[in-house]
Amino acid sequence: MLQVRDINVYYGAIHAIKNVSLDVNEGEIVTLIGANGAGKSTVLMTISGLLRSRTGAVSFMDERIDRMQPHKIVARGLAQVPEGRRIFMQMTVRDNLEMGAYVSAGGVEAALERVYKHFPRLKERRDQIAGTLSGGEQQMLAISRALMSDPKLLMMDEPSMGLAPILVEQIFEIIADLHREGATILLVEQNARMALSIADRAYVLETGGIALSGAGGELAKSDAIRKAYLGDR
Repeated sequence: MLQVRDINVYYGAIHAIKNVSLDVNEGEIVTLIGANGAGKSTVLMTISGLLRSRTGAVSFMDERIDRMQPHKIVARGLAQVPEGRRIFMQMTVRDNLEMGAYVSAGGVEAALERVYKHFPRLKERRDQIAGTLSGGEQQMLAISRALMSDPKLLMMDEPSMGLAPILVEQIFEIIADLHREGATILLVEQNARMALSIADRAYVLETGGIALSGAGGELAKSDAIRKAYLGDR
């Protein structure tokens, strides 16, 4: 479904992403793990068209998208849940959701009902100002806003960031539920233990390059991964 080939991304003179290649097949959860500053978010922003690679190619559903504008990439069926949620704090829950539906072919009401089925709490709070929601509810809103475009591939950037452990578990349960219902997901996550527990495959990013890749369960058992990312000694 998604093919990233040999991308190199720079911030000025800083070579942030170095010859990164990865694949996401339909129906998979693929996770990209790594330390802070490794370049995980930069990879997602490059796929989304928010950043440009100097080399290589990004293809989605057998179509080159690496020179498309971001809104056209969303219209093709690829949506991103950004790091830090980036919801519109002064707008209502419903208004935030409607902002995610501007490319939805099925209409706003149908998209809202689909999202409310997954997140009944947001339906209860649809007229509430988004900035008054709890951290967990704001993350649910960020995920739901991306789902409003009915994406074929959902990219999620650090969905557990800043949440209490019990809320982290809830968010990962939501991700697993979406996957069981057929969603294809590319997940960037610092919580390597949780990410590897639900991933079909994983890539490890170190200083801008892919250091390791493999099945999620296999990487979770790797001594190097356990010491570097899972806190085991």
